[in-house]
Amino acid sequence: MRKSSRWIHVSSVVVAAAVLNPATECAAQPAAHASPSRPAAAATTPLAPEQLERIRSTIKAAMDEHGIPGVGAAVGVDGTLAWSDGFGMADVENQVPVTSETVFRLASISKPVTAVAALKLVEAGKLNLDAPIQEYVPEFPSKQAPITTRQLLGHLGGIRHYRGAAEMDSTRRYADPVEAIRQFSKDDLVAPPGHKYEYSTFGFVLAGAVVQRAAGEPFMGFVEQCLNSGGTKIRIIADDARRIIPGRARGYARTADGVLENCRLADTSNKVPGGGMCSRPQDLVEFALALVRGEILSPSSLDLMWTPGRTADGKDTTYGLGWAVAEKDGQKFVTHSGGQQGTSTCLVLWPEKRAAAAVMCNLERVPAEALATRIAVLLVTSDASASTP
Repeated sequence: MRKSSRWIHVSSVVVAAAVLNPATECAAQPAAHASPSRPAAAATTPLAPEQLERIRSTIKAAMDEHGIPGVGAAVGVDGTLAWSDGFGMADVENQVPVTSETVFRLASISKPVTAVAALKLVEAGKLNLDAPIQEYVPEFPSKQAPITTRQLLGHLGGIRHYRGAAEMDSTRRYADPVEAIRQFSKDDLVAPPGHKYEYSTFGFVLAGAVVQRAAGEPFMGFVEQCLNSGGTKIRIIADDARRIIPGRARGYARTADGVLENCRLADTSNKVPGGGMCSRPQDLVEFALALVRGEILSPSSLDLMWTPGRTADGKDTTYGLGWAVAEKDGQKFVTHSGGQQGTSTCLVLWPEKRAAAAVMCNLERVPAEALATRIAVLLVTSDASASTP
């Protein structure tokens, strides 16, 4: 049992008809430095009081169990952002509380964002998912067999994952995904493309380089266009270690003895498309719900993205393009979790129920997926005492 955290609950800014205070959105900051923000929602869907209390109790219990300094959470029901809140401390040393404006590292939730950007290019006729990636990134050496963007987005491209702590804790700065592929471009594949599911953040870095070249503009600039193409303001930005990002949480780890300490240093520019973005929890929920509302991608693209891939011998990978795909209550349930220095995160989406939940913690090695799933189940049941996984 971890040491109990001293959680501090900060009032929600989005419950029922509440709206964001424009004064908190850092409008005077340059766009590249701005804290993720969104305009006031036209309408919000209130949660039942017993649902809201159960969600808060579930978060507080997880904080106590795992000794989490700070948690940000948001949920959406009926296709609309319904609630967002902060608990505990964003900065323990300076006693700065988590609020609904606190920005956390996404870690691997960056992957579904990259997949959406790629499919946006497919819809525009600028990217062929089945073309060899050298058509877009010719500087990536040819391997023993062609690699496609479709394979990269499904972890079937044969690109290796991290090779030791030096790559995981990299503090070298990379200008963009095209430069970042130098970390692994000369290495052999771990398996022939299409033959083995091999989870790979570096595979998504290569996919991000493809997106950048196909779009003809900087990777994160194109991502921002994609996310906001439907009119909903969604601010998911690069987790730039050098820039001032208002509201960014400090990250923590615990020793084997349970002592809280600052997390290891890392410059995530080495993996932006696969694990180097940041946002508030409500931006993740707005992202998920914008997909359900059809604001970003077409139904056929969503179906493609949320259909599990198969290896060459027909094995189901349980992973589509950028999303883990499962079933719950007989309906599709898509998720992505993340974990890296100073963060544990999860985004879950129930497309047919038009419900989503995001949990973001500023502590490593926390079971954020289990927590987000519990919250999602609470969104679609009227029984506040219902058992959850």
